[in-house]
Amino acid sequence: MNTPSSAPARLRITHAECEGALIRFEFANTHAVDNPLRVPCARLAGPDEGEWWWAGSLTETADTCGAAWAHGEQYAMVAISVPERDGDIEAAASQAYERLITCVRPSGHPYLLRIWNYFSAINEGEGDGERYRRFCVGRARSVDGRFNDPPPAATAIGGSENTGMLQVIALCSRAPAIALENPRQTPAWQYPREFGPVSPGFSRGALLDADSDTPRLLASGTASIIGHVSQHVGDTAAQLVESLANLEALLAEGSARSGRIFSFAGCEALRVYLRDPADLSLAQAAIVSSGLPADRVVYVQGDVCRRELAVELEGVFAAS
Repeated sequence: MNTPSSAPARLRITHAECEGALIRFEFANTHAVDNPLRVPCARLAGPDEGEWWWAGSLTETADTCGAAWAHGEQYAMVAISVPERDGDIEAAASQAYERLITCVRPSGHPYLLRIWNYFSAINEGEGDGERYRRFCVGRARSVDGRFNDPPPAATAIGGSENTGMLQVIALCSRAPAIALENPRQTPAWQYPREFGPVSPGFSRGALLDADSDTPRLLASGTASIIGHVSQHVGDTAAQLVESLANLEALLAEGSARSGRIFSFAGCEALRVYLRDPADLSLAQAAIVSSGLPADRVVYVQGDVCRRELAVELEGVFAAS
């Protein structure tokens, strides 16, 4: 348990313009198409200004060596886009993560805390030939030992827009986060062989700034999975309920690890990825019923990495 100090919050997320933001996420049907932080998922509902991640004054920004990056005092952002050659997502993943590790490890922000991965047709292919499984193989080939000790929080989503690119966005820090696992779920990096030749490399969440007055919990992509088994296949409403229960369990784990309280009321930003846009009203009703602040939720069209699942959640929560 950590005793909070008088240190101010080092990170906050809003859906309104924030001058000097470290990260500004936009979505496929908003703003300029050349933004390296433009998520290739169509926004279906929710705030239209994207997500603004503020982390204090920026000290450096650049777009070089195939990566866009910005450095602040405590945090840094790296965004890498790699074209797929002849649809080879495995090679693209290997190249992107080799570049990411090369950019981050020698820097003043060597710790990878949170990663977003976006590429099209994530479920295309059968068995070990599925594109998501090939992505995992390519990533595993290029990361270093520190990456899996433990792995960062992460999301992998199939974009609704086919860009022909693998997009990797990473939040990095001067200090490591506290990796979190969900007691209701098997750690993804311990999945059995049936999920592919290489287990997915991510933790369920990351606890940041535990020594400050306002720690943040960054929840990875959270879906309707208990243990390692998908639940409620074919029933999107039930999947939403299960996904929210998993999110609550992760917040409880963060509360236990930090000695602070994480709850739905502390949500700063939540993304709801929907495979089928027709499920939007159903998802909105579930979110309202949960007590999550509706004005901080954005709904986007995106394919979950398990083809049998229809919805995935991810978010940022501030402790009280």
